[in-house]
Amino acid sequence: MTKRGLVLGATAVALTAVSITGAGIHLSKSQAFFRESPKEIVDEVWQIIDRTYVDGTFNRVDWKAVRSQYLNRSYSNKEEAYKSIREMLKQLNDPYTRFMDPTEFRNMQIDTSGELTGVGIQLSQDEKTKKLVVVAPIEDTPAAKAGVLAKDTILRIDGKSTEGMDVDKAVTLIRGPVGSQVTLTVLRGKEELEFRLKRDRIEIHPVKYTTQQAPNANVGYIRLSQFSQNASLEMRKAIQDLEQKQVDGYILDLRSNPGGLLYSSIEIARMWLDDGAIVSTVNRQGETDREKANRRALTDKPLVVLVDGGSASASEILSGALQDNDRAVLVGTQTFGKGLVQSVRGLGDGSGLAVTIAKYLTPDGVDINKHGIAPDVVIELSDTQREELSRDRDKVGTEADPQYAKALTVLTQKVAAQKGTRAESSTR
Repeated sequence: MTKRGLVLGATAVALTAVSITGAGIHLSKSQAFFRESPKEIVDEVWQIIDRTYVDGTFNRVDWKAVRSQYLNRSYSNKEEAYKSIREMLKQLNDPYTRFMDPTEFRNMQIDTSGELTGVGIQLSQDEKTKKLVVVAPIEDTPAAKAGVLAKDTILRIDGKSTEGMDVDKAVTLIRGPVGSQVTLTVLRGKEELEFRLKRDRIEIHPVKYTTQQAPNANVGYIRLSQFSQNASLEMRKAIQDLEQKQVDGYILDLRSNPGGLLYSSIEIARMWLDDGAIVSTVNRQGETDREKANRRALTDKPLVVLVDGGSASASEILSGALQDNDRAVLVGTQTFGKGLVQSVRGLGDGSGLAVTIAKYLTPDGVDINKHGIAPDVVIELSDTQREELSRDRDKVGTEADPQYAKALTVLTQKVAAQKGTRAESSTR
């Protein structure tokens, strides 16, 4: 938390509720006052991009010429100005730098209490295809219960094609009053599926945990679904409780976790790491802000982290820090690959602007944007297995879950090795 607002960490993805999760997003309000002239809003957007955009070449766009082009126009109303702003930003070829009209801006505001209204999916726009893609459904929400899966492509919303539609417009169409319905048509592989979902108020408890018995090991299983404001507090309580129960090691499940608050991911990393770097950010001036562990880890017991293609941004910050510091073994599949930082600002007329202002690097200096993090142990799920786990969430985190079963094997080996080392030390 800074004096200026909240720092968020995750993908530039929008919940189909009044929320956005995005890696390194800094939410702040512009000090600009309401301006009667629509042209002033165009210039305000241009100025913010000019001062803060991560790439000083503006992706090889003559940004000063762009200003002349759009300020030489006449605007009879704000809608015309909004259209020009979107055209102007499109030249940057950056899906994460985007303009939101007042309605869209209200739709993406984060409710840090952890309560959302919607169907419970995170959306992102594929940078190459421009298609709307599900990053992950939130657990125990209408979307998750209906069987919507990560990487589903949204083709239509209530019959309206999403061709050329941005995330903010999709969010506006998907959300609505509690109890009302929305129909999503998705493409999964080559199959077209239709989901009729009832919107609901969703209270999110991001941490769930249990103790599980394995051969020669008492395992603490923790599932973290989102890096919300209360995630670090819930994670601390989970680890402390599991430590009192004398678990031998941990499996931390970050699958389908789209991210959330950046400081939450840093705080949680410090619970597992006693020493070492966690993440660094670099802006266009090359300035680096590096976050480190503070020697206050809650446990040093063996740790395995589960990741997949729905593990994004804040999840990648945490898993990258644990992997680079040799604190954990990552099991699963390649993560999402979002390593950019956005600043989200309110503009003078109630509209908003998200601007890519920096990139983040793992402790080893790896830029994971568009690449993701490769797990140490790769295990893919078949479409059938994914759908089965989606239909029966009680199987997630059990030996009926192939990725969890593999993580359990890896962890028990690490626990046995640690016990062997301790036994050897005690006999000397």
